[in-house]
Amino acid sequence: MENILITGGAGFIGSNIAETLLTRGCRVVILDDLSTGKMENILRLGDHGNYKFVKGSILDSGLLASILESEKIAYISHQAAVSSVAKSIADPVKTMETNITGTANLFQVASACGCKRIVYASSSSVYGDTPDLPKRETMPFCPQSPYAMSKAANELLAGVYSHLHGIELVGLRYFNVYGRRQDPGSDYAAVIPKFITKALAGEPIPIEGDGCQTRDFIYINDVVDANIKALAGSPNHGAVFNIAYGVQTSIIELADMILDLTDSDSEVVFKPARNGDVRDSVGDVEDAAKQLGYCREYDIKKGLAETVAWFREHAARRCAA
Repeated sequence: MENILITGGAGFIGSNIAETLLTRGCRVVILDDLSTGKMENILRLGDHGNYKFVKGSILDSGLLASILESEKIAYISHQAAVSSVAKSIADPVKTMETNITGTANLFQVASACGCKRIVYASSSSVYGDTPDLPKRETMPFCPQSPYAMSKAANELLAGVYSHLHGIELVGLRYFNVYGRRQDPGSDYAAVIPKFITKALAGEPIPIEGDGCQTRDFIYINDVVDANIKALAGSPNHGAVFNIAYGVQTSIIELADMILDLTDSDSEVVFKPARNGDVRDSVGDVEDAAKQLGYCREYDIKKGLAETVAWFREHAARRCAA
């Protein structure tokens, strides 16, 4: 592959993609406004000679054009977004601006600058709470939050740009991604880092709803692999793929596994369900396997074990500091 821009590259998923691409000899430029991304996620990348960081927004057309032209960017991994259902409900206007206008801006500038391909992050939330399982890419959109709606809009936008401008656009519908560097401190933190940090600290583990709701949890290494295969392969232009493990896990089962792995005495406490959340989710990955060569290596137990180990080590380093 040639030079690659990663938007949102200081975030959880983006930083892991950047690290792997650098180990494979790629030239990587990260663009991040650091509104949710963190410099600590990418500090170690400074050791690579093929790395550059630019602080800025995907809403800045001039900055985007300057980066794409000066760095001779051929491929883009688009991870920048307001990525929380709860945050999108609290501030839908900001979500629309970043997720839709920002993505449209990126597609427009990339098309004008002659970029070859953009692989962009979509979400399983576009399926909504339809009862049919597993979720397949051919199912209609049924978004239940501004976040989900913004991701559906991006997929429609990608189809238009791919048709009108010939740029290669590939969407990845992430299910519930987890792993190292996921932020447990935010008010909108994902369930796994929140549960792990609570368990390690011996604090109560909060479950929103009855705990019987299910999710399809996919480990960060498998998500990174899917992104790299989508960047380097030859999928159909305008295509969208589920990136999931393909197995349902209930939230109460998840809590029990984390309590076991952390050897914690934390209690589980139940809270009201969140608005905009779906009841059950699991993805079909047949298309991703056929067209991308996507192959899942981490089941929930293996992925959780590595994630708990990372959070333990991270907590120990912070205490030592």
